[in-house]
Amino acid sequence: MTAPPGVQPVTGAGLRPYIRLLTATQFAFNTGFYAVLPYLAAHLGDGLGMAGWLIGLVLGLRTFSQQGLFVVGGALTDRYGPRPVVLAGCVLRVAGFCWLALAATTPAVIGAVLLIGFAAALFSPAVESETARSAVAYERETGSPRAQVLAVFSAAGQAGAFLGPLLGSLLLLLGGGFRTACLTGALVFVGVLAGHARLMPSRPPGERKSPTGAANIRGVLLHRPFLLLCAVHSTYLVSYNQLYLALPEEVERATGSQAALGGLFALSSLLVVVAQLPLTRWSARRIAPRTALTTGLGLVAAGSAAVPLLPGGPAGLLPAAAFVLLLTLGQMLLGPAVRGLVPDLVDDRRLGLATGALSSVSGLAVLVGSAATGTLLGAPDTVMWTVLAAIPLAGAALALGTAGGRRAAEATG
Repeated sequence: MTAPPGVQPVTGAGLRPYIRLLTATQFAFNTGFYAVLPYLAAHLGDGLGMAGWLIGLVLGLRTFSQQGLFVVGGALTDRYGPRPVVLAGCVLRVAGFCWLALAATTPAVIGAVLLIGFAAALFSPAVESETARSAVAYERETGSPRAQVLAVFSAAGQAGAFLGPLLGSLLLLLGGGFRTACLTGALVFVGVLAGHARLMPSRPPGERKSPTGAANIRGVLLHRPFLLLCAVHSTYLVSYNQLYLALPEEVERATGSQAALGGLFALSSLLVVVAQLPLTRWSARRIAPRTALTTGLGLVAAGSAAVPLLPGGPAGLLPAAAFVLLLTLGQMLLGPAVRGLVPDLVDDRRLGLATGALSSVSGLAVLVGSAATGTLLGAPDTVMWTVLAAIPLAGAALALGTAGGRRAAEATG
């Protein structure tokens, strides 16, 4: 993983035009998406008068239609190339946001959020697999570790996730309301659609069309090294989901309300935007991907373990802040490493399918894991956070057995 002498650090300006397009896409995607999503629950409850259980159902359906169907978008990308899949995803996202802006009944809202989720299930695997493929090619051409390209991509996504809610808040403060936020999000995706229709090639040079059928899917889902990577990634995602499950409980216990959550989420996003590139630049040159995985999961575990051990500190938020900071640092180490390993574990023709399957398998694990860890919310803090720390530690142990390399993929055919 050590780059040759004289290799320059990867920055957005130094990337190939195609990689810059994909990175800008991720930024715009998250900006438009997060201008709407944080305010959806409040709109459903306060604006449409939905019951709490129904709001939870709607949000769960959106997540399922997105994460659960990533494997579909990935398989379509392998078969038809990224351009038609990305363009279709943009069209569906624009239609979904416009529909959500006008939806006034439960069936209409459910239809809109399912469309929005499925749009991402098309769009994201296509963009992510193309970024991984391009990062590998960039590594071969320049000697710069692929993880650095993936870190730029990740930082761009986090910048969009940070700016999107600010845009949504500004629109609400100006009196535009939730409908205006939805239409603004749709407008962002109209811009993404226009940009990709003009700039995205039909199929990157040298790419081979993927075979189709159940055998192709089994070739990925029954590949042991890839499934091990999915298991490792799943332990991280179960821990990451505690930002929305256990962290709100901790903040409310410490402060009496959940008002500080927004600041903690902003802290996480800003940390990624500021520190992702230098941290990945260092780790890509100094440590192997497997070490990045184990270290990252160790940091995530330390974040959970710190909550019952630390004193409250100013405003009682020191344990929660430590959890967020250590979780985010772990994420910054292991995220590019996971994405960078996928191209070494599967054939190029199955990269889209594998990228989608990584998210779908991990999403299913999060669904099961969150239901299990949710039962701990009433347990004593020490018990709950100890169990939550044990999950990423188990993932770190599994990560010791991960193996990258093209030969592993070729051995499976």
